[in-house]
Amino acid sequence: MIIKTNTFLGMALAASIAVSLHSCQKQTPETPSAKSAAEPEKQELKIAYVEVDSIMTSYNFATEYVEILKKKMETIQSTLNSKGLSLQNEVADFQNKIQQGKLTQEQATSVQAALQKKQTQLQNLQESLTNEYQKMQDKYNNALHDSIQNFLASYNKTHKYDYILSKSGDNILLANPKMNITEDVIKGLNKRYKKTEKK
Repeated sequence: MIIKTNTFLGMALAASIAVSLHSCQKQTPETPSAKSAAEPEKQELKIAYVEVDSIMTSYNFATEYVEILKKKMETIQSTLNSKGLSLQNEVADFQNKIQQGKLTQEQATSVQAALQKKQTQLQNLQESLTNEYQKMQDKYNNALHDSIQNFLASYNKTHKYDYILSKSGDNILLANPKMNITEDVIKGLNKRYKKTEKK
């Protein structure tokens, strides 16, 4: 059983900041002067974007939870590999004894049943550990999502963007670098995370 952490990383943040915030606050429009009252006024959207990969590599909470999940997966794999190898050795020993005629039919039937039971137990353990890992992963994904959403909601009270978009790979084909607020967001997230750790 192998669960790839790298695959998880992409999914985790894609879900966490797909469209991070949509603020309905608009700046008060200026009173038209030369324009006629009947002419509709153009309002420009204020948009920014955040680079997902940079948050995953620079936001302390994200890097810490990736390391925790990595260690958890290593522990699971080590446990399953150890038990799997032990079972393989028992099966090989059983087959050797059968070939050498060291077991009676009754003994062979008994050992075979015991080995099948261990195989079932190993499969159940694998399923249980996989579910445990999935729950742990979901917990951190939700925590990451909430952390980013809560920060951006607070951040946008001052900056008043209409949209803050997530940029991952080429999902945004072209963007003005001036709209990139990634560094500012990462600084704010890490500063906020330090305060949370102290509490």
